[in-house]
Amino acid sequence: MENKALPFAIEKLGAAFAARDWAYLDVPSGSPKEKTYAWPGGENEEIMICVHKGPRIQELFHRQDFFFFNFAYKGDYGAISYRYDNHITVREGECYIGQPHAGYALYADGEDEIIIVGVLIRKDTFFRAFLPTLSADEKLFRFFLDPQTNEYSEEFIHLRFDDGLCVRTLLEMMVVEYAQPQSDTQAILRPLVLTLFMLVARQYKKSAPQPKDESLSAKVIRYMNEHPDATSLKDIAAQFSYHPNYISSVLHKQTGKTFSELLLQQRMERAEILLKATDLSVEEIAAMLGYNDASNFYKAFKDYFGTSPRKLG
Repeated sequence: MENKALPFAIEKLGAAFAARDWAYLDVPSGSPKEKTYAWPGGENEEIMICVHKGPRIQELFHRQDFFFFNFAYKGDYGAISYRYDNHITVREGECYIGQPHAGYALYADGEDEIIIVGVLIRKDTFFRAFLPTLSADEKLFRFFLDPQTNEYSEEFIHLRFDDGLCVRTLLEMMVVEYAQPQSDTQAILRPLVLTLFMLVARQYKKSAPQPKDESLSAKVIRYMNEHPDATSLKDIAAQFSYHPNYISSVLHKQTGKTFSELLLQQRMERAEILLKATDLSVEEIAAMLGYNDASNFYKAFKDYFGTSPRKLG
């Protein structure tokens, strides 16, 4: 049986997007021609699903005060960022992920219909609901937090999925749900978007080349970065099939630091970024970093930085 809900939802959201009157923020900008879009959703909306639809699509260069994920659902489109005057083609089945305030424009001009499905996420929602899952990858972690410490960061992610069917299915579910919103629509969208970003993290890791001839200490440190909840030397040693004493000895010999010192350094570096770049509470940050008791985090932070986390935040 043909599913009529999806084409109806795509048409509805496509028409709504074309008719949208964007609100602008009054913020400093490198050029008077640039616009910064404010959050376009309702006060109670944390996630928006948008559809660009048509043979010709032109979204002028702008910035925005939210995270976004654009997926080329049908056809190819062009994207432009300020990063190195970068112009790329986002082909069908690929995505473009942008940071808040990063400059961005998109266009398509042809005879065939183009459909772009966009997922827009409030910054505070992203940090609380999705960043903890993505923080296992150090590069992704810094990508999503960079615009909070560097207001006009121009980084972006251009990614193609090995299994695009899962991504398309997730997005179709979001489109249908958002086109006919109900009282629990935002609650339903959250786990769908979380799953989407877990697929992003998986593909991002696959696409990143692994260093050749990596030392054992570098492998262990990378594993610690990718598994911030792995706080036991015994468990990490088992992952690499070595005795804990051997791992400890190698780490100290090759880095000059003990396992505990390396673990503390990683935690404190992340804590500093999170405190400066987000509105997360100290308790939320402590839990993200693997501390079961926030008081232990307070003590470790004070010993490391000489000040309390509340003063740094």
